[in-house]
Amino acid sequence: MSLRINSEAPNFTAETTEGRINFHDWIGDSWAILFSHPKDFTPVCTTELGYMAKLKPEFDARNTKIIGLSVDPVANHARWAQDIGETQGVAPNYPMIGDTDLHVSQLYNMLPEQIEGGSEGRTAADNATVRTVFIIGPDKRIKLMLSYPMTTGRNFDEILRVLDSIQLTARHRVATPVNWKSGDKVIIAGSVSDDEAKTLYPDGWEAPRPYLRIVPEPR
Repeated sequence: MSLRINSEAPNFTAETTEGRINFHDWIGDSWAILFSHPKDFTPVCTTELGYMAKLKPEFDARNTKIIGLSVDPVANHARWAQDIGETQGVAPNYPMIGDTDLHVSQLYNMLPEQIEGGSEGRTAADNATVRTVFIIGPDKRIKLMLSYPMTTGRNFDEILRVLDSIQLTARHRVATPVNWKSGDKVIIAGSVSDDEAKTLYPDGWEAPRPYLRIVPEPR
């Protein structure tokens, strides 16, 4: 199945480090971030999982749950968590999926469709495409998809920035400009007419061009 922005996030049941879950039920009324890894005990992923654990309070404040995925068994995840805690200062404080049959990886197009079998005997290089990030809304639809090469660590500060933008634009009829950060000015959405904008923004807006209407971030 081809996944795109606004596709419904495929539902699944899986074993995790915090027990068996139904993904949609686990999300509930929250936002969610699903991020995947090629294999346990890999160096780049070790740094990523520790950093996400440090960021978890920021995601909690944004009503966003975190869940990781690796193709190895859950029991391996528990051992890996000890290494992560010792080397990164924080162990994972969110569930990790054990995707030993590659079901979730294939469901989310994290592996080529022709890949067959399970995780046994596979190396990180075999799983090179299992390195993606999905932001999923409370409506269970995909809001963001990012894929990285195996040798490049992900920028989870950027994921947090994008989440702020997505949540802001879900509440207000605005868009965020290049390199936007929370608190910066925003752009009135093109779907908003000038007459509507006068009601929404009675103090007016900056307009270097008619199609570029800039206002303070709405609260």
